[in-house]
Amino acid sequence: MKNEKEETLAGWKIIWWLFKLFGLPITIPWLVYHFYDIMLQKRKKIALNNKVVVMITGASSGLGEALAHTFYSLGCRIILVSRRKEELERVKNDLMNTHQTVPTYPPIVLSLDLTDINNLKNKVSKIIMVHGRIDILINNAGISYRGEIIDTNVDVDIKVMLSNYFSQVALSKIVLPYMIEQKSGHIIGISSVQGRIAIPFRQVSSYKSAYAASKHALQAWYDTARAELCDKNIKFTVVNPGYIKTSLSLNALTGNGQVYGIMDKTTESGFQPKYVAECILKSVLKQEKEVTIASFSPKCAIILRTLFPSLYFWIMQKHILKKLLHGLSSFAIVIFENFVKMKITKNNDLKLYANIKAWIKSGSLYLYLCGLIIT
Repeated sequence: MKNEKEETLAGWKIIWWLFKLFGLPITIPWLVYHFYDIMLQKRKKIALNNKVVVMITGASSGLGEALAHTFYSLGCRIILVSRRKEELERVKNDLMNTHQTVPTYPPIVLSLDLTDINNLKNKVSKIIMVHGRIDILINNAGISYRGEIIDTNVDVDIKVMLSNYFSQVALSKIVLPYMIEQKSGHIIGISSVQGRIAIPFRQVSSYKSAYAASKHALQAWYDTARAELCDKNIKFTVVNPGYIKTSLSLNALTGNGQVYGIMDKTTESGFQPKYVAECILKSVLKQEKEVTIASFSPKCAIILRTLFPSLYFWIMQKHILKKLLHGLSSFAIVIFENFVKMKITKNNDLKLYANIKAWIKSGSLYLYLCGLIIT
């Protein structure tokens, strides 16, 4: 018994020795940095007072509305931009009622169609002159898409690019001269995980080629702008969120230009807009160049795409083959089952029909397993 206790004690001593040797040199600096980072963020939050002007596009709902609450609660002067004026007024009233003790200016509402690029400059410039400056621009407005490449009208591709890419670029170019003149500014582009990797989804209606293309274009533009304007004290942050629980999928376009009108399960179970808004605030305070707000799998896929592109492409292709095989097998089985049922029930041989139905189900399971094996 005594020997067992001595062995246990010796084991704990070894663990403690290993912790002191390897754990403490890592843990202590990490804790110091962590607490320093918390204090630094608090100080920077205080700096976001009523002198800081923040323009948020797509502010009438979802993430844009959550961002408005996040920055307004800190005392920032908010400019709300969206096409839906009534919804903007609702958000404005909600901000003022929710944060009554915040010492700041009432939010400014700007009803604007960002895809009307030729008429942006005059309207935006007039709004900026109300406060005389623009410190933070959050390009959040955009549209999603559901459809297959081969069945999508090119007009839909153009519309998605216009809304998600060209409108952001146009608005940023209008704002940049003001930021350069005041020698400071921060532009945040709300991109997507789809801006880093184009992922084939499980349902045909969930393909997003046009959406992914527009977000990839954004990524490239912001990376270039960051490099070109590094000496002007202009910061650029690209935010790549995963699924967010908003109405994005409801308002998405299909391949023929119609509204999708369905709340995807992935969107329904996505991050809360408030959480994403807080993450974006942290990225602004830290002046991060890029931040990905997603679950573990998409982050792994991004790393895989970067380090092992051939393996990534192979996995994506197998994913497509799996979906096609499952769809084809299900369709064939339904047709065959109905045919057999029609033939056999004519002779009232229900027992034979039951046996054949069981065989069909076995075949379905076999084909399903084949689909799993190839992936």
